Amino acid sequence: MSAPVFLAEGSDLGSLAPGGLYVLDGAEGRHAGVVQRRGPGERLDVVDGAGTRLRCVVESVDGPQVHLRVEDVVVDPAPGVVLTLVQALAKGDRDELAVEAAVEVGVDAVVPWQAERSVVVWRGQRAAKSRAKWVATVRSAVKQARRACLPPVSEALTSRRLAARAGEVVAAGGAVVVLHEDASTPLADVALPSREPAELLVVVGPEGGISDEEVAALADAGAVPARLGPHVLRTSTAGPVAIALLSQRLGRWG
Repeated sequence: MSAPVFLAEGSDLGSLAPGGLYVLDGAEGRHAGVVQRRGPGERLDVVDGAGTRLRCVVESVDGPQVHLRVEDVVVDPAPGVVLTLVQALAKGDRDELAVEAAVEVGVDAVVPWQAERSVVVWRGQRAAKSRAKWVATVRSAVKQARRACLPPVSEALTSRRLAARAGEVVAAGGAVVVLHEDASTPLADVALPSREPAELLVVVGPEGGISDEEVAALADAGAVPARLGPHVLRTSTAGPVAIALLSQRLGRWG
């Protein structure tokens, strides 16, 4: 069984070496030492959210402070193609379900999208609270998937700003895919970025679908409408399925 992962964002884990000592404290230390009652001899990983992982063995526990012996330091290479999920805001926590699953299958970044047909609206204090929930969802999914990288969650984009972002990605050599049930191009045939580093945006609409105006604006910016297959998926499942298929094409699941 793989070792559980604990996050130590902002820590300089890369300065440590095998044989060194590390103290896991704060909320994560409390979770490991008090809630989960990890004890001497147990193995766990500490990650900084930026790709560095400490493979450790618990030496001792002092309440919320877990004293660890570092056995190995592993650094995940940055992806040549950054997979970004642009997820439309959706009701009933379906957008959060999409984000959770996408992170578990390997998405590198998340962008909330205030689409024209989104029933949910992020404004004022609600926007900050809702984004904070997405950030918490990402953190939980990273730990569940035992990942060393923590995908960032950007501020929510309007459709106009999303079209502009799509144009910038395409101009920089990346690609933008808009999942649409009426598209004629299968996702398997969409051209991937021809050079690295690059970004690949995967745009998923809300329950009511992406409007014709939004599709046209994105297409004008260089995006490619594509279909996943013969079935119409919910907004909570379309993104994770697309990320999984693209991950396979990019060689991440070899």
